[in-house]
Amino acid sequence: MTEFRMPSLGADMEAGTLVEWLVKPGDRVKRGSVVAVVETQKGAIEIEIFNDGLVSEIVVPVGGRVPVGTVLARLDGPAITPAQAAPPSLPPPLPAAAPPPAPPPSVPIVPIATAAPSRQPASPAARRLAGERGIDIQRLRGTGAGGAVTVADVEAAAPTVPGGETGRRRAGFDPAAMRQAIAAAMSRSKREIPHYYLSQTVEISGALARLERVNRERLPPDRILPAAFFLRAIALAMAKTPELNGFWEEGRFRPGDSVHIGWAIALRGGGLVAPAIRDADHRSLDELMASMRDLVLRARSAGLRSSELSDPTVTVTSLGDRGAETVLPIIYPPQVAMIGIGRIVTRPWVVNGAIEPRPVVTITLAGDHRASDGHRGGVLLAEIDRLLQEAETL
Repeated sequence: MTEFRMPSLGADMEAGTLVEWLVKPGDRVKRGSVVAVVETQKGAIEIEIFNDGLVSEIVVPVGGRVPVGTVLARLDGPAITPAQAAPPSLPPPLPAAAPPPAPPPSVPIVPIATAAPSRQPASPAARRLAGERGIDIQRLRGTGAGGAVTVADVEAAAPTVPGGETGRRRAGFDPAAMRQAIAAAMSRSKREIPHYYLSQTVEISGALARLERVNRERLPPDRILPAAFFLRAIALAMAKTPELNGFWEEGRFRPGDSVHIGWAIALRGGGLVAPAIRDADHRSLDELMASMRDLVLRARSAGLRSSELSDPTVTVTSLGDRGAETVLPIIYPPQVAMIGIGRIVTRPWVVNGAIEPRPVVTITLAGDHRASDGHRGGVLLAEIDRLLQEAETL
């Protein structure tokens, strides 16, 4: 028998409220399945399970508020170790029908002009919401990774549900409580983590020129933003400086298994979350841009999953074109680094001995001196600079 416990969804979470069970005793579950919805200061989060088994007992009823680590349910099945339980970044793939037997070699193969439509990929929450609202999910265009329909896509199709409610239930969501939780986590960070700060001002005319060429023939929804270039460069640079990519736990550094970038998202009404873009160093610019859009939509419609909040190996915050020129971030424990991206500004720049106006951006690293030092932090920033100068390779 194994136990399913209340997960930690970040350093600012101490407890959560069970607002919905999606399984019942007797149901069989598989690793990666969404089995419950938990309300935290960050809103409603879909909770995944990392064991295969049969649900034998529901321990915490709907409405119960319990601390992190509390047993929520029990399963009959083999235990999964933490190393085996790395959560998938996407919902499990839909089962494919068995392929038809191949025809004899003497029979010519003729393409069929029409075929039955395949099942539209969608998150479990999106399917439930579409069912509640009587929406044919097959008719929706998904904006999630791989074209999957998200909660936000269903909301856009029919923003109002009977009774005047909109979106997923967010009972108990309190911006003031979220702010208090964030403040507590950041106070702990500044108190316990010996921060050091480094910054690099990067000239990005080449990156912006490539961005303009890429976007020239695209419609606005498909265009790439500068943030995708920054994320791509940061992810590749992080892969080369692994001592800045991971966690400080139990008095020692544990490197991340890959580069999972937490992308800081401001929520409507106040507060922020930083869900992970998993394996960011293996994603193209288009894939990173699609992931960023998907996370923003789902973060603001209470559609995030627990795996996206529990395993970022480094966090990146960008204030965009309305923010400050320089950001001094505070590390989000147990991570050991955080990167801030300031506003793109035009500054005098020396080019071949002459002064010219050039677009620049200041990138700042906050590092944990227990896990790294200023030399390695400088190597990271220099690599980010180099990659942005060679934007055609990104």
